[in-house]
Amino acid sequence: MALPMDFDNLRSDESSERASSVEDYKVTCMAFIKDISGDYLEWVDYYKLPPDEDKKRRAEIAAIVERTNDWIAKISQSIKGVDVVMNDGVQKMAEATAGKPFQIGVFVNSKSEYTVAKPSIIDVNVKASGRNSRKTKLGFHHKEQRFRIESTGKAFFDESNLPNDEFDLMDIHLKLNAEDCKQRDVISFTVIVSEMENGQEMDRRGSSTIIHII
Repeated sequence: MALPMDFDNLRSDESSERASSVEDYKVTCMAFIKDISGDYLEWVDYYKLPPDEDKKRRAEIAAIVERTNDWIAKISQSIKGVDVVMNDGVQKMAEATAGKPFQIGVFVNSKSEYTVAKPSIIDVNVKASGRNSRKTKLGFHHKEQRFRIESTGKAFFDESNLPNDEFDLMDIHLKLNAEDCKQRDVISFTVIVSEMENGQEMDRRGSSTIIHII
């Protein structure tokens, strides 16, 4: 059984196309978030973790369900917006289930995971450190896709000068272009960090962030 770090079979547009209204779709997707959390809790059962780690991952999944459904209810303004928030919640649950064996944090305006920003070039600060003197490096979400990003407006990372170095203590800044976004847009993205040893990737983890444009 593979680690559920990346949930790539995210909800398709098929169900959203059948939605009769945004409010009805919100109810459907909030139920989906609650239901799928049970699948991730089953993964936690499967891992048979030490009690403290087991409790931590379960608490994180529960908090993600609550926060995601709150964003769906209060922040999403369209069916696309509901999809962005819902998929972000699923991604976060996968990350919580897999755990974080090394330190990784992604910050926008000094906040992680859930934050707000204005339409602009948004500074994304990525920090990480490896275990046992291992280094860390900015990774790829897929082979030729550096970041996972989903948005109700036009948003993309400037990939022209991304660092390819391995860091003892990673503290880098990425540029997320959201200049063409409008108020109430939502952007979800995932940054992957690889833990490196002797030039080889030993482990990797993703950290997802959602931004409410204000």
